[in-house]
Amino acid sequence: MRVVGLRGAITCTEDTAAEVEAKTQRLVKEMLTRNEVADDDLVSVIVTTTADLTAAYPAAAVRALGYDDVPLLGAQEATVAGGLPRCVRVLIHCYSARTRSDVQHVYLEEARTLRADLSE
Repeated sequence: MRVVGLRGAITCTEDTAAEVEAKTQRLVKEMLTRNEVADDDLVSVIVTTTADLTAAYPAAAVRALGYDDVPLLGAQEATVAGGLPRCVRVLIHCYSARTRSDVQHVYLEEARTLRADLSE
């Protein structure tokens, strides 16, 4: 087992607390499921949002999944002209037997455009 990074992103259709929380939780659950990560294998989670998402802390949505003992960090993405709006990005550090090439990164909804090479 070694520490690997799982990357993912999802877009929100509106800036509401319910939307940000639901989309963040959907993304994190999908990242953990696709990579068969057990709760005890989590090391830390970093969550970022674009500046147009202000209704909720997405890291709090991750904590609400029951990860009270996992270090979480929320931050704001750099604002770049032409960047993807209403986007939540997640980086999970976890223990895994998978190699970097075996890790499944998860890009959902409009966020698929960020890494078309990794999206289904």
